[in-house]
Amino acid sequence: MHSAFSVLDWVIFAAYFLMLIITSVLLSRGKIRNTRDYFVGSNTVPMFAVAMSVLATSQSAATFLGGPEYSYGKDLTFIGFYFSAFLAVLFVAKVLIPRFYAIKAVTVYELLEKRYGTAAKKQAGVMFLVGRLFASGARLYIGALAISMILFLDIAAGHVAVSIGILMLGALAYVYFGGVKSVIFSDIIQAVTYIGAGIAVLIYLYMNINSDFGTIVSTLQADHKLKMLDWSLNGGFSVWALLGGWLLLNIAAYGLDQDMTQRALSCKDTKEAQESLMFSIYMTIPVAILFLCIGLLLYLFYQHPELSGLNTHVVQKFDGEKITIFMYYILHEMPEGMRGLVTVGAVAAALSSSNSVLGAMSSVAIEDLYKPWRQKKGNVDEMYFVRASRISILLFALALSLMAMVSYYWQRYTELPLLSFALGVMAFAYTGLLGVYGAAIFTKRGNAATVPLALIGGFLTVLLLQPYMLGAVFGFKLGFAWQILFGTLVAFSVMLAGKSPASVYGQNP
Repeated sequence: MHSAFSVLDWVIFAAYFLMLIITSVLLSRGKIRNTRDYFVGSNTVPMFAVAMSVLATSQSAATFLGGPEYSYGKDLTFIGFYFSAFLAVLFVAKVLIPRFYAIKAVTVYELLEKRYGTAAKKQAGVMFLVGRLFASGARLYIGALAISMILFLDIAAGHVAVSIGILMLGALAYVYFGGVKSVIFSDIIQAVTYIGAGIAVLIYLYMNINSDFGTIVSTLQADHKLKMLDWSLNGGFSVWALLGGWLLLNIAAYGLDQDMTQRALSCKDTKEAQESLMFSIYMTIPVAILFLCIGLLLYLFYQHPELSGLNTHVVQKFDGEKITIFMYYILHEMPEGMRGLVTVGAVAAALSSSNSVLGAMSSVAIEDLYKPWRQKKGNVDEMYFVRASRISILLFALALSLMAMVSYYWQRYTELPLLSFALGVMAFAYTGLLGVYGAAIFTKRGNAATVPLALIGGFLTVLLLQPYMLGAVFGFKLGFAWQILFGTLVAFSVMLAGKSPASVYGQNP
């Protein structure tokens, strides 16, 4: 294993954080007059900037390290997830975005208020906040774990805590003062940084494989690494799963999750919001292919010593913990300078998801939960709610940091697959939201009483289908995409069981 950071690595790392400091100051100079300025930039953010921000928000340190891991161990079928995302974005752009702009929404859950009442908006908001706390806390932990390995060459609790602090301070530097505008423009910087790091690694790896392009392709084909379509019924990213559960997951991620959709709500109008989402997915697919290609080259590098000249036994372990092949490569093969660049890329990927989630959680907490309650007690000016928004951002930063540390200890001192649960819990929340929104948009069924039942029903269905629940009792293992599909069907069925308020009073057939 290489030694800790060299002087050159530290120079690159310091230069990146100096850039963060300077840009955070510059981007936070905008005048904030109300919460609409703070949370959706008063609908003045340029379309392309929003597209880049959505691209950055959809990535994370888990994606940065996980993409290469999938293609290294399997093939290219994971790319189907992003083509499923393309179909989902098309649906969100054409069906959901016009509805959000028609009511001048600041959060996506305001649409439920129009259909089922204030309680429905609050319940959906709470479901989002709980899911995001677990999911984003765990994502923060994964990013901090990677940074601790590279910076300190260990994953001691203190060093992981320092790494979490680095990421949270970087996120707060943008979102606290400047709100969503600052986050969106900083995301452009983060996206360019981690994509640039990925391209540099791809070129470096290619140059270290002593073979021509034709031989590389033929070797990968011979080893069945270039397979892109899986027609089986039980494949994790089979065509059927991509058109079922994964499609639903992506609809929820791009259209029902405030973390992602908040960016689209900051555009000037419906048309620009639609274009921003479409441009974001056009850019996301090549980025996904980039990191999958890194995994393919890592496969050749380690599994075909005749091409790389390297003859070593790969053990993907670090302090007893399993690590991805990309992390193994960073720790064992990266030269000085490149290690600093890749670390900066990992930080950028983690920051792009961390700063956005702080703004999204704050917008839901203030706009959907706190603001309506406070206004009932008496009128206050808009700057009061801006100050409350900033306080909530600090509180959510603390909560996410604590959740990240809980994930650290949770993973080590229990035998439960808690990290997997934490990473998947947002999808647990998605099933209920998909069922509720499906009924709200496509039917005249459902009411304020069925909304919480549907949200809980979707969550519990996915939970019960986990291998450590009913799967352990009956000995079956259902793919995650199918869990999402069944959870959504249960939530939608619950909504259909309830008459709409208008039907109750005899106004609908």
